[in-house]
Amino acid sequence: MAPPPQNPMQGVPEHIRSILARLHAESLAQESQLNTDDFFAGGEQAVARRMRDKFIALEEDKAQYVYGLARATGALVIVEAGTSFGVSTIYLALAAAANARRAGGGQEARVVATEHEPEKARRARAHWDECGEEVSGVIDLRVGDLRETLKEDLERVDFLLLDIWTPMALPTLKIVQPKMRPGAVVIADNTIMAAEGYADYLTYMRSPDSGFINMTLPFKNGLEMSIYCPEK
Repeated sequence: MAPPPQNPMQGVPEHIRSILARLHAESLAQESQLNTDDFFAGGEQAVARRMRDKFIALEEDKAQYVYGLARATGALVIVEAGTSFGVSTIYLALAAAANARRAGGGQEARVVATEHEPEKARRARAHWDECGEEVSGVIDLRVGDLRETLKEDLERVDFLLLDIWTPMALPTLKIVQPKMRPGAVVIADNTIMAAEGYADYLTYMRSPDSGFINMTLPFKNGLEMSIYCPEK
């Protein structure tokens, strides 16, 4: 007898599942027209111009894993660097909201999302509004340079998702790390495909005194999971 099908999004409303399926399909269609140089060649401004109208969404299996991990760790305050059109943000908001309901006692869910491009931010908000208040009501979107937008009003952080131009990964971590609770999780995408771009970040995270436990997970192009375990 065949095992029952997987159910990685237990309890998520059907209309949100349908929205996510549509957005993932649109993202995959765009990505099929791109090559590796489109993501990295020419520096930050050139990459930003090429990606201005592109989803660049976290793949569906990775997004489902991130959702499950955020649920398992009880993450209530989540930071996302690189929101783009807001697909992975939906997963984060659903996880944080579910954790808050489970925790009770007035616990508040909050996803601090960052996006540099105003048009991408507009598209992201439209997708969140389509999902409804369960998603849109949880998200604090900050538009602009995250090196500035993350400096203020950032409380104890449970989870950080880095899905951003690789040279920005380490600067982002260094802004957020002082706010991380022990046991906080950091996920960085495409760490095998973009290992060169992540070199400074991975060197920092994997140094013996970093305070992080690290593992590269066997997803397409790599997915780095790090757990913050400071000695003090």
